[in-house]
Amino acid sequence: MGYGKWIAGALGWAIGGPIGGLMGFAFGAMVDDSNANSTKEKKSRGYDPRNDRRYQSQRHHTRPGDFASALLVLSAAVMKADGRQMKSELDFIRQFLSKQMGREAATEQISLLGELLKKEIPLNEVCGQIRYYMEHPMRLQLLHYLFGIAKADGKVDVSEVKVIDRIAYLLGISEKDAESIRAMFYKDTAAAYTILEIDANASDDEVKKAYRKMVVKYHPDKVRDLGEIHQKAAQEKFIKVQEAYEHIKKERGIK
Repeated sequence: MGYGKWIAGALGWAIGGPIGGLMGFAFGAMVDDSNANSTKEKKSRGYDPRNDRRYQSQRHHTRPGDFASALLVLSAAVMKADGRQMKSELDFIRQFLSKQMGREAATEQISLLGELLKKEIPLNEVCGQIRYYMEHPMRLQLLHYLFGIAKADGKVDVSEVKVIDRIAYLLGISEKDAESIRAMFYKDTAAAYTILEIDANASDDEVKKAYRKMVVKYHPDKVRDLGEIHQKAAQEKFIKVQEAYEHIKKERGIK
């Protein structure tokens, strides 16, 4: 029996909350697999940082590595939703990670994802940690990635949407914001209004006001602390808002 996964898992909980625990467990499992013939055993006592004042009182700016770990854990939860792990979903995640950290590191992260897929993901605890430490614009970006993963095979399964909706709720993302991001993956007039978070009966002035509001909410500069790669990804949401506005303008003849 390998103990690396338990050691790394306990250490992760101690220094990185639920996400650190899951990532540590996954890393430890990889170490155990690569040292299957080793007879050296180590033991560690579990630790829950939610009982630690440091965990309760300290906040910090989200770093790219924090974001990637959160994405990896939540990706596992979404991929497990329909009981299938599609190659297209793995390719989507691998492509994103390759852009962020290089192909070699991305390959290692995909291996970690493979271990996470074997685990039950405690969404309440994981999302609680993300909500506490991660700024709202970055949580919106995280949700956008999750819909991208779900849509990677060409369609968004109902079970995946259900999990993503639950994640959005636990992350403190409003229903309107979640619907707005979901609508970015569908092309029709109704989706355009949903993206702008308004009703189809809204006046032209209300459409313009909504557009200005969404431009501020989804501006790429909101996630600049995560680095250039994430800013480019955020640009996709920003473009969807512009496309939705242009679609409505054209339909209504707004100048």
